[in-house]
Amino acid sequence: MVNLEKELELRPGDTEKYLLSRRKMIKDQIVARGIKDPAVLKAIAETPRHRFVLENLEPSAYDDTPLPIGENQTISQPFIVAYMTEALELRGDEKVLEVGTGSGYQTAVLAEIVQDIYSVEINEDLVIQAALRFKKMGLTNIRLRYCDGYKGWAEEGPFDRIIVTAAPDHIPESLIKQLKVGGKMVIPVGDSEQELILVTKVNKENYSKDVRIPVRFVPMLREEERKN
Repeated sequence: MVNLEKELELRPGDTEKYLLSRRKMIKDQIVARGIKDPAVLKAIAETPRHRFVLENLEPSAYDDTPLPIGENQTISQPFIVAYMTEALELRGDEKVLEVGTGSGYQTAVLAEIVQDIYSVEINEDLVIQAALRFKKMGLTNIRLRYCDGYKGWAEEGPFDRIIVTAAPDHIPESLIKQLKVGGKMVIPVGDSEQELILVTKVNKENYSKDVRIPVRFVPMLREEERKN
């Protein structure tokens, strides 16, 4: 188990108040709900969530809820970020594709664990904002791309892991193709009722699905939908 007293130190842009809020968030919302992976807990501890929300919502950054980040998007509930990260079973040497950069919080958590993060986002303003946050925080192992996330990032594939933070109504075949054999993808799927699914690529043609928990994510937008 991570030593929270040791890991939860003041980070750039932190205050004692936010440090204590982050400690309480991890204990009450994440550890209490069964998250055990030390690497995940350490990454959450090292990522100041208040730096990824709108300024007026900073006092609520460590609450047990998703929050709006503008552009009709949200930053996920802290537990969901931890749960999805743990579900990927990361060792640290993986090449990861994230579909849906959003505010960049999930991206930053992953960047504390693995070597290479490739993150795509369909909203250009969010890409610009996330890039500025990463630069200020000194995160240099993240590559961003403004594009239709449904298409993934084929030129950089295949990937060991894929994490999707917006919900399509089905599992995109394009993302399956970009997953290595033996690789895992965690993705919310559905319209009004969504399920978080862990996909494991069994071989070049087949994959297994493990339905985990009910979730609620914003829909995955396609480029043609944004233009209409």
